[in-house]
Amino acid sequence: MKHAGCRKKDDGFAPLRKGLLEFAVLSVISSHEVYAADILDKLDVTPFATSEGTLYPLLSLLKRQAYLAYEWAESEAGPPRKYYSLTAAGQKRLSELHTYWNDLYKSLEMLGGKR
Repeated sequence: MKHAGCRKKDDGFAPLRKGLLEFAVLSVISSHEVYAADILDKLDVTPFATSEGTLYPLLSLLKRQAYLAYEWAESEAGPPRKYYSLTAAGQKRLSELHTYWNDLYKSLEMLGGKR
């Protein structure tokens, strides 16, 4: 089920969602170790719904930036799965993104007032 507030992918907001996808993914992973399919499921009911073709390169980038770590774990449903978690650097990055988002929101309110 898609999120009630979701807009169509071609609504003109795609670049904004794409820019915030890192924030969304780090937020999902912050709660506990997750498998990529779990991330996709969580995002699927939000405006950040995405595909494996978008998620896997982002996870690889976040790993190279040392924001994520992963562990292989056996799965009852098939081959071993890679479970992602935030590193200390990833937790710091998520905190910075929260602070920046709040600053942006306050700036927009100041510029135009609440709508």
